[in-house]
Amino acid sequence: MSRCGPLFPVAKNPARRAYLSRQSAAHALESRHDDPPRPRLIPAANALRAIGWPWVGAPGPGPWADAMAAHPQARPARVIEQHRSGYVVADATDRAFPVESLPEWQRPSGYRKGRIAAEDRPVVGDWVLVEEGKRIVALLPRRSAIKRGVAGEHYGQQLIAANIDAMLIVCGLDGDFNPRRIERYLLLVQAEGVAPVVVLTKADLPGADVDAALAALAGIATQHASTSGSANAAVVVVNAKDPASVAALDPWLSPGATAVLVGSSGAGKSTLTNTLLGAEKMKTAQVREHDARGRHTTTYRALIALPSGACLIDTPGMRELKPTGEEAMADGGFGDIEALAQQCRFRDCRHQREPGCALRAAVEAGTLDAARLANYLKLRDEVAGAADRLASRLAQQAETRGPGRKPGKGPGDRSGRH
Repeated sequence: MSRCGPLFPVAKNPARRAYLSRQSAAHALESRHDDPPRPRLIPAANALRAIGWPWVGAPGPGPWADAMAAHPQARPARVIEQHRSGYVVADATDRAFPVESLPEWQRPSGYRKGRIAAEDRPVVGDWVLVEEGKRIVALLPRRSAIKRGVAGEHYGQQLIAANIDAMLIVCGLDGDFNPRRIERYLLLVQAEGVAPVVVLTKADLPGADVDAALAALAGIATQHASTSGSANAAVVVVNAKDPASVAALDPWLSPGATAVLVGSSGAGKSTLTNTLLGAEKMKTAQVREHDARGRHTTTYRALIALPSGACLIDTPGMRELKPTGEEAMADGGFGDIEALAQQCRFRDCRHQREPGCALRAAVEAGTLDAARLANYLKLRDEVAGAADRLASRLAQQAETRGPGRKPGKGPGDRSGRH
């Protein structure tokens, strides 16, 4: 069995998509309603494990087992592509097929009555139950998720990926290098068990100062590790085109692990993916010299099975990273600043021009970087604003439900997610 797919010809080739749709329809006709019920079959354990299945065989007692018992004719599969028109799932490294979703997932997302929030719908990396090889009937509980706030004035959340073990923050050592943006990523990666790894590429370019970049990031990564409780925060320099250099990422790409690639367009994510695959599978493009910006060569999220046995989720470049309002500044790598702020003379110190501000004193003494403090204050205000909008949204939902009514269950909740 090949272990370097699925890269998914389903989405790349319309004729192939149509063929698979016809095959699914034919399979559905063969399974008539008057046939005796067939027991739910778990695909071969090795096939599922190769795409990140967290169990050896069937899941043990708990929400996953309960969800599967509620749908005895369904089979588990993993979402490997997400498009506006639907999903593509896989139950092995060489078997991918398009599926229909629940009707409520096909309606516009939102927080009004009768709508399902975007974060309660499947995303790439999710495990789902599929009936008759063509329809998603349940979303299995997530063990981790990376999300951001949606653009615009109205509150919303967008999930980037689910069920991941590591987030590889790819940043080129050209005009793309931005420690402040990396701090934003570290603030978002607070999901339990998700290890943040800063991957620096393009070290071979003229003018690339590896030592300066490492010096700028050393404090950030170390601080994140100490405040988030993660021992896996790391900074790695690689040549994205060299397999021997990329091998430095092996600790986060072990068999059964899932990592998500994030970063700006042109940072080298697709090049890195091709090298990890050992094949030219993802499109790459040149970066504009005057501003180091790249074009979106990856236009949708896709989960790829690597030869190592790990799974990699490639994502389009993200130019905006808004907090959701659920972040804790201390857990996002600013624990030292939060602790120092406790020494300010006034409890409500805004750290601007107030007398006795411990943070301003640290900047003047050279023990706190002024740019890092400015970014902390900016992110703190954004998190507070998002938290206020989140609270308003929850209050509106409670008012819509009315007194005495329990919160409605979304698709994920019906599968036992808490």
